Amino acid sequence: MNNHCCETMKDQVNIKCKIHANPFDCPDILITYDKKFDEYGLIIHDGGSSSIEMTYCPWF
Repeated sequence: MNNHCCETMKDQVNIKCKIHANPFDCPDILITYDKKFDEYGLIIHDGGSSSIEMTYCPWF
């Protein structure tokens, strides 16, 4: 279990879509978390797998 900055962030990174296997394909998933680098990102929904790194928590 990861120690995210707040409950809202934890909820956001743990959203699972019942339709899309890839979170980058789901328009309802907005935030990604990379465990390897301990980084959060805003998903860019342009058909690829890009995200913009988040340097602070918008809910904290």
